Amino acid sequence: MPMLDSPSFGWTILAFIAVLGPLIFFHELGHYWVGRWCGIGADVFSIGFGRQIFGWTDKRGTRWKIGWLPLGGYVQFAGDADAVSTPHALSSDEPAGSFAAAALWKRTLTVAAGPIANFLLAIAILTGFALAYGKMTTPPVAHSILPGSAAAAAGIMPGDRIMSVGGRAMATFQDIPMAVMHRPGEVMDFVVDRGGRQMTLRFAPRIIREDDSFGNPVERAIIGVSPGATISEPVDAIRAPLVATQMAWGMTRQMAEVVGQLLSGRRSIKDLGGPLKIAQVSGQQASLGFVAFLFFAALISLNLGFMNLLPMPMLDGGHLLFNAIEAVRRRPVSIATQQMAFRFGFFAMITLMFVVTYNDLSSFGLWTKLAGLIG
Repeated sequence: MPMLDSPSFGWTILAFIAVLGPLIFFHELGHYWVGRWCGIGADVFSIGFGRQIFGWTDKRGTRWKIGWLPLGGYVQFAGDADAVSTPHALSSDEPAGSFAAAALWKRTLTVAAGPIANFLLAIAILTGFALAYGKMTTPPVAHSILPGSAAAAAGIMPGDRIMSVGGRAMATFQDIPMAVMHRPGEVMDFVVDRGGRQMTLRFAPRIIREDDSFGNPVERAIIGVSPGATISEPVDAIRAPLVATQMAWGMTRQMAEVVGQLLSGRRSIKDLGGPLKIAQVSGQQASLGFVAFLFFAALISLNLGFMNLLPMPMLDGGHLLFNAIEAVRRRPVSIATQQMAFRFGFFAMITLMFVVTYNDLSSFGLWTKLAGLIG
């Protein structure tokens, strides 16, 4: 594989802002639009954190601004004391259009609108890809087997059709790496069709370590089978959103599996990446052209929507969890309990940020270089 030149630092920063800024804006716009529709006022709409570098106030009294640190954004609704809508006891002078005083269904819709906006944006981008390039499918048939691979050792032969992996049906060849790439060493059932006769083979994918086209070291699990020819099926405007939704669902399901592996200990937290890694990959994808960059933006949009739905205090999923409890109990969780949970969430988020930043710097080789200087 030919090695590509790494993009410059300036190009990387511009690409990072170009991909993250619009996605955050669209996420927060989802909160803002649905909040307005529900009669909830907004005091601040911010892209980025920290000191304001640009801003204005609209006729409704909402302050629109851009912060100097482009690592997120927020809508501060009426009555909120901070950017994450930390729960507070309702007072007699609660402002008109207060988020906390709104009906439960209005608060739920407003919170859910942000992640939903990211999913819809990703599906819109993928719909464009489906219209432009059609539905690219490759039958889940082994065209060739890598000598010495897990598939070769298990007895898979050229022409075998892989019907399912770990109980999941394989509709296309692309489903096979998606099913195994995050499961190194995990023994799974591979149902194979050979000339009309089905058999089940049990084996585990093996890890390979290689450098990508930019020289970044990567690890992934493979079984060692190569695909045949790809079939391009034209997609009309009616089917394109469905094809895009199926693609988005497959990517989101993969994210959920990774989170499950992290929680179960089957995957190391060393695999987590943060803003620095996103910035690096943003620059690399942008250097490959607009099409690659746009597809990467769709993937990050899905990731942003999915991660925000995790039931962690301070994230949208944390708010939705408390709303679900309130709906079942017919009364809100106590303010003290919610505030304690949000403090825990803040600590967890800070800890996670330290971990992913450490991982990012490790992937850049910083700690190895420092150790070499000290040694």
